[in-house]
Amino acid sequence: MKCPFCGDFDNKVVDSRLSGESDVIRRRRECLGCGRRFTTYERVEDILPMVIKKDGRREPFDRSKILSGIQIACQKRPISVTALEEMADRIEKALQEKGDKEIKSSTIGETVMQELHDLDEVAYVRFASVYRSFKDINEFMAELKDLLSEEESRRLAEEKVRR
Repeated sequence: MKCPFCGDFDNKVVDSRLSGESDVIRRRRECLGCGRRFTTYERVEDILPMVIKKDGRREPFDRSKILSGIQIACQKRPISVTALEEMADRIEKALQEKGDKEIKSSTIGETVMQELHDLDEVAYVRFASVYRSFKDINEFMAELKDLLSEEESRRLAEEKVRR
């Protein structure tokens, strides 16, 4: 493992821990060259489906693209990096469990939107505005109205339960 600080390949593992779901190993390492510590993560490399893009091209699944899109949507929102990583993990795991050799990018996008909807409504609207590429303000407003009506329905249901 190459030290990110000095580039030396000589280091030792100081601590290893399993993640919450035991699918990632977190290792603390100490560089024997400069003495600084850094963290690495190891995960089993699963065979993931090919992604079919809107224009018909196919490319390998890339978790970092999902995480990047989620991070952009959640910028300046009170959401931890850990929550974003866990969301990307859930999406990746759901795709693996489907067992498909190919999956449409639209399916991935809808899964991301559902996860964001459950996590943060502002992030959801941000992602939806780019993902669905609203053509005008009316399409955007229709999405907001749907979101508001869902929130109102949820609030009324909660009030009913309390009574």
